[in-house]
Amino acid sequence: AVRSVVRMGIYVGFKVYCIQEGYQGMVNGGDCIKEMAWNGVSNIIQLGGTVIGSARCKDFREREGRKRAAFNLIEKNIDSLVVIGGDGSLTGANLFRQEWFSFLQEFVQEGKLDLQKATRFKQLHIVGMVGSIDNDFCGTDMTIGTDTALHRIIEAVDAISTTAQSHQRTFI
Repeated sequence: AVRSVVRMGIYVGFKVYCIQEGYQGMVNGGDCIKEMAWNGVSNIIQLGGTVIGSARCKDFREREGRKRAAFNLIEKNIDSLVVIGGDGSLTGANLFRQEWFSFLQEFVQEGKLDLQKATRFKQLHIVGMVGSIDNDFCGTDMTIGTDTALHRIIEAVDAISTTAQSHQRTFI
């Protein structure tokens, strides 16, 4: 999913960033938000899990943490997000989207953002992709994480079956 989003974004002419460690990286800002190049996602298609990291973020559960995250995005001129995750990630994204305009108003009142830039960022666009190993998200047949996990299981069973066959034994 990360590779596809990065490459398609670049293909259609966007500047694409990856946020290391998910919402924690968005709250921390700085080097956690990195611009990506086409070759920055080479050789990752076979890797399971997230290559950009994932972290539970206590700060993002609080309004002040989400406000810091919003400011960090604006500093990098980011007005769109692709959120890959489960129920918690996607619920957090929806809350963030709902609060976005109030954050802009506060930044203007606090003198952190001028009105012209606030107008440019008046809306936060979010695409949610269900990426969870649980496969319990309403409306999806199979999540990205479940597909990866099942393929890893099949690979492991195939490998141990070959070993068992060569030793003429059964492994349980």
